[in-house]
Amino acid sequence: MHHYRQALLRMRQGDSDRDIAEAKIMGRRKAGPWRELAQEHGWLDANVALPDDESLAAALNPPKRASSTISTLEDHRARVAGWVEQNVPGTAIHQALQRQHGWRGSYSSVRRMVAAIRATLPPEVTCRLEFAPGEAAQVDFGAGPILVHPDGKPRRTWAFVMTLAHSRHQYLEFVWDQTVATWLGCHRRAFEWFAGVPQRIVIDNAKCAITRACAQDPLVQRAYAECAEGYGFKIDPCPPHDPQKKGIVEAGVKYVKGNFLPLREFRDLADLNAQARQWVMATAGQRIHGTTRQPPLTLFALEQPLLKPLPAIAPDLGTWHRVNVHKDCHVQFERILYSAPFALVGKTLWLRATDAAVALYEDYRHVATHPRGQRPGQRVSCKAHLPPEAQAFFAKDRQWCATQAAQIGPSCRTLIERLLADNVLERLRAAQGVLGLLKPYGAKRLEAACARALTHDSPYYRTVKTILATKADLPAAPSDNSTPTAYGGTTRFTRPAAELFPNPQPGRLH
Repeated sequence: MHHYRQALLRMRQGDSDRDIAEAKIMGRRKAGPWRELAQEHGWLDANVALPDDESLAAALNPPKRASSTISTLEDHRARVAGWVEQNVPGTAIHQALQRQHGWRGSYSSVRRMVAAIRATLPPEVTCRLEFAPGEAAQVDFGAGPILVHPDGKPRRTWAFVMTLAHSRHQYLEFVWDQTVATWLGCHRRAFEWFAGVPQRIVIDNAKCAITRACAQDPLVQRAYAECAEGYGFKIDPCPPHDPQKKGIVEAGVKYVKGNFLPLREFRDLADLNAQARQWVMATAGQRIHGTTRQPPLTLFALEQPLLKPLPAIAPDLGTWHRVNVHKDCHVQFERILYSAPFALVGKTLWLRATDAAVALYEDYRHVATHPRGQRPGQRVSCKAHLPPEAQAFFAKDRQWCATQAAQIGPSCRTLIERLLADNVLERLRAAQGVLGLLKPYGAKRLEAACARALTHDSPYYRTVKTILATKADLPAAPSDNSTPTAYGGTTRFTRPAAELFPNPQPGRLH
C-alpha cells in the first residue's frame, strides 16, 4: 500500500508514468492501470483527500464473485466441519464419507473443503512458559535402544530424562521398564545427581505416577505421593492430551534420540548409562542451548544453590500393592510368598515393598514386616502367624523331641533316637506321640515303659502306650499266694512252666 500511495501522490503532483518509474516507485506497466483506477475513483483531484489504505486495498482487490460451481460435498459440510474440529485427518474423513454415507466423490474435494474450513477457524495461540531458577523440573520417558536383558532375551530400554526447566541441565538414565519402583529410584538418583530438589516436578499422566488422569483432580500414586512428601517437592501433572505443557523435557528427549543414540554401540545397560553420563557432561551440558543461548552447565551453576537441599536421611521409598491372604496364611508378591496372621485369611491387605523389606497393613494398621525375598517361589514365613495347632505341630520338630526325651531319662532318649533313625519310615509323629504320654502318666512311668519296651526290642508308640495302659510298667503288688497270676506284676510277657504243665503224670509224654 505504501508504493501505491506514493505513486498516487506523484500522479496528483503531475508526474508522468515515466517519472514514477525512474523514481523506482512503480513500473510503467503497473503505473498505467493504477492511474486509470485512480481516475475512476476521482483520487487524482488534488482537492480531494487521499484515500486511506483500506480504501486502496478494496479498490485493488475487489471481492470475487461467488463461483457458480457447488461442491458435491456441500450437503456434508456440517459433518466435515465437526470432524475437522476434532483433528480427524482428511484421508479418514474421505473414507468415512464413502463407508457411512455412500459418497463417491474424490479426495481432492474433501481436501479443498477441509482447507476452507480450517481457514475459518481461529488460529492456535501458544505462549512460552518461563521458570525461575530452582522452580521446576520436567520428567518424561523415551524409547531407548534394544539390548540383551540379563535373562538372555533382547528387550527395549527406556530413557528416563529429568530436565531442570531454567538451566536445561538434565539427568539421563536408561532402564528396563517403567514400573513404580523404577520411577521412584530414578527420581532418587536424579536428585542426587543435581545435589538438590526443585520445588515442583512437571510430569505427564504415566501409570507409574498418576492412577487417574484429570485436568482438575488427578489421583496420584500412593508411593509417588510419599516420595514427594519425603523430598519436599510438589507434583504438577499435565492436563490429559496436552504434552506441550512439558515441552522442555520433550525437546530434551528428542535431543537424546537425535544426538546421543545414533552411531553408538553399547555392550550392556551399564555401558549405555556410563556413556550417557559422559555425554550429558561433555556434550549436552556444554552446548549453546537453542532457547537460552547459554550452556546448560553454566546456568546450572547459578541454579543449583537455589534448589532445595536433600534431606539428611533419604526417604524410604516403597511401592504399594493390594494383596489377598490365602488359606495357607500367605500373600503373594512378585511370585514370592509372605506370611500374614491366620485371623486375616480371606481379607485384602496393603503391601508396601522397599528394596530391603515388605510390610503388610490392614487399612492403616501394621500387621507384619518381612525381609524382602530374593528368588521366585521363596516362602518368607513367621511361625507366629500360623494357627495355634499348626504352631504346636511345627514347634515339635526333631530337635525338640530329642531335647524333651533327654530330660525324661536315658531309656526315653534311646527310644526316641531309634524312632527318628528309621531309614524307611518317617516316625516324627510316633516320637511326638510317645512324648505326648508324659502329661497323663508322668516322667517316671514313661521312662519305665520305654525301658520295658526296649528290653523286648519293641520301640514303638503302641508298645509304650499299651505298657502304660495296662500298668505293666509298675512293680507287682505283694500277695499271700506265691504263685503269680497270669499277666501280673513283671510277668506281662512270660509265664512259668507250672502254669503251662500242671500236675504232670509219670511215664506220660506231654
